[in-house]
This record gives sequence, C-alpha cells and structure tokens, in this order.
Amino acid sequence: MRSDVDSGQALPAARRLVITPVRGIKEVRAGDDLVELIGDACGKELRSGDILTVTSKIVSKAEGRTVSAEARDEAVESETVRVVASRPHAGGVTRIVENRLGIVAAAAGVDASNTADGTVLLLPEDPDASARKLCRGLKRDFGVDIGVIITDTLGRPWRQGQTDAAIGTAGISVLLDLRGQPDASGRPMSATVTAVADEIAAAADLVKGKTAGVPVALVRGMDMLVNVGGLDKDPGARALLRPADEDMFRLGTAEAYEDGRRSGTRNGYNAGYDDGHAAGYEDGYAAGYAAAAAEARRRARSAGTQR
Repeated sequence: MRSDVDSGQALPAARRLVITPVRGIKEVRAGDDLVELIGDACGKELRSGDILTVTSKIVSKAEGRTVSAEARDEAVESETVRVVASRPHAGGVTRIVENRLGIVAAAAGVDASNTADGTVLLLPEDPDASARKLCRGLKRDFGVDIGVIITDTLGRPWRQGQTDAAIGTAGISVLLDLRGQPDASGRPMSATVTAVADEIAAAADLVKGKTAGVPVALVRGMDMLVNVGGLDKDPGARALLRPADEDMFRLGTAEAYEDGRRSGTRNGYNAGYDDGHAAGYEDGYAAGYAAAAAEARRRARSAGTQR
C-alpha cells in the first residue's frame, strides 16, 4: 500500500476490482455504535487495503441527525450557507444551495428517503470525522488498515440523474493528480486530476442500491489508494471541494443574470453620476442599463450559458 499516489504518482490499474454488499446491518437508531454494527456484519472478511463505503443515512441516524418533517424548511435554512439556484414548480420550490460543509446539493442535503415516516435526515455533523472514527474503531477491533468513504447522492451540472459521491473520507487518497504524467501516447497530461473517491462511491452504489436496505459495501482491489497510519494528516473529502475562485458554476443562470443586472445598474448609474450627469437622470439610467446588460451577459457566460 502506498500513501503518495495523490501526488503525481501513476496509479496502476487494479488487477481485479470486487465490490461486495455488506448485509445484515439492522435499522440504525440514534446512539448505535457503527463500528460494532459494521464490524459484526463484515465478520472476518475485512483485510488491510479494503475500502468500506458507508451511506451517510446510517451515519446521520447514529449521530441523532433526525428531525421532524414539519421542521424541514427550518432545517434546510439552518444548514444553508448560500443559495446557488432556486426554481419554482408545481410541488413547491427546488433550491440548490451550498451547505455548511461546503457541499452544493438540493435542499442542503436534507432528505426524507430511507427514514421513518414524518422525519427527515440532516447530513452528518462532520463526515470526515465520522469516517476517521470508523477507521480507528475497525483497526482497533480487527487490526486492519482500511479506507472509509461516507457517501451521499448528488446531482451534477449539465447531466441528468444523480450519482453517489464521497462527502466524508478517511484513510484513502481522494484525488489522483496525473498532471505531468505521460498518457498512453507519451504526451504529458496537463489537466487530469481524477476524483478517485467519488468514482469508488459511485461504483459501490451499484451494489448497495437505493431500495435494497444495504447501506455498506466492501471494495477490494484498490489497496494502492489506502494510506497506512496517516489519519491525523488526512485531508478527507473536503479536498474534493472546488475553491470559490475556481468555481465556474457558482450561481444558476437566472441568478447570475440577475446579479449582473443589479451590479451593472448600480455601477453604471454611479458612473453616470460621477461624470457630471447628476442633473441628467436619463443619462445615468441609460449608462446603468447598458452596463447592466453587459455585466449580466458576462456573468451568465461564467455560469455556463450564453445569453
């Protein structure tokens, strides 16, 4: 096993990748010990180099992150840092927001699926810390160095459907930076940074499914990603979050256009005023309108849509 695969080392293809559902985990309740539940279900199957993918639902349940469905709107608001986009529809309003973990998701990740009637689940308080706790507990009980990925289902810009992604990790490299490495034709790659933790999360969901009641999967064959003894320096899944200054989709198209209109109107009117056209309100308004249109087009392009 190697701990340096995320720093430009080429990742050898796994000779064989095996993903197995971990069955026999009971309905999780607040206060349950996930180390014990998962350890009992895995039995002696766990080996060093394995990776466990654990759906965030059971982590949230064990951590008591369940609230009444009547308090859903308040829960979404409390978890929200900023609104990325919102769209009204017949059933209400869909909001894509950035939550307190930095994850951009519908309704801040607050979800009513696979939970008791009349309740909704918030995401774990700190998914990376939850993953580290599982890693340490399973090493203590079974003497194995493994990786843990806590997964949740997310949508994707420009693509239909949802897929599982890593929202918490421990013991594994989450990004594989291949920039500078030669491709199959010998040309150096200039932009490829592979989100290996997300790829594993998505693959494991094919085994867990959404309706089979299987919240954990065991992934074997990617031991080259598993770090040994590096939990204290492990950056976790937060390393997968794109910095704001690199985010080309920070606002929805309509939101970017409106933000540009307001900014352009304000800046354009001020420019007209400062140029000595205070008495000529129409001049300032016209300047503001022109600046608004230009700024709105620029921001809409940055959001990925040409107006």
